[in-house]
Amino acid sequence: MFEVVAFYLFALLTITMFSITVITKNALYALSSLAAGMIFISAFFFLLGADFLGVVQIVVYTGAVMALYAFGMMFFDSISDIDETVSNPRLAFFLTGMVAVIVVLIFTAPIIGSNVEAFYPIHSDYGNIQDVGLVLFTKYLIPFEVAAVMLLVAMIGGIILAGKKMDVSITQLSEQEIDNHHTDTEIAKDIK
Repeated sequence: MFEVVAFYLFALLTITMFSITVITKNALYALSSLAAGMIFISAFFFLLGADFLGVVQIVVYTGAVMALYAFGMMFFDSISDIDETVSNPRLAFFLTGMVAVIVVLIFTAPIIGSNVEAFYPIHSDYGNIQDVGLVLFTKYLIPFEVAAVMLLVAMIGGIILAGKKMDVSITQLSEQEIDNHHTDTEIAKDIK
């Protein structure tokens, strides 16, 4: 019964998050909902008993979306066109908190009162986590390092491209010039 309720809950949440990703016009909203959708997909792995794949889903895919989030913040002035109109922010905060508590209770309900045991026996000398580390840094060391270098190059390239897009370097301005630049930008937006 627990698996069925959790499956339908996470299916609904996943479809909702990916629908927001496709429908929204704001890049930061799309990236936030994409990251949340990836986290909800990892819940399916946890429901199937593939805990390692669930954790890898969270770390790898959600981490990649967060890198996209950083690029989105560098390339787009996404905050300028956000006009938040929440009529009752306390109610929204309360409902969000209650949804989070319900999700936690759904996950912890089968664990309460039962003995939790590992699927695989713990290695007698150093444990299972070290086994994963040994495989990652011996058999898969070169692909791991190549992926790290590629992500570093992409991040540096994004920073350089974002720096070229700016008309004024903020680091070279004094505080008075920054205040004047913000005032000029706001006046230009009001004129448009």
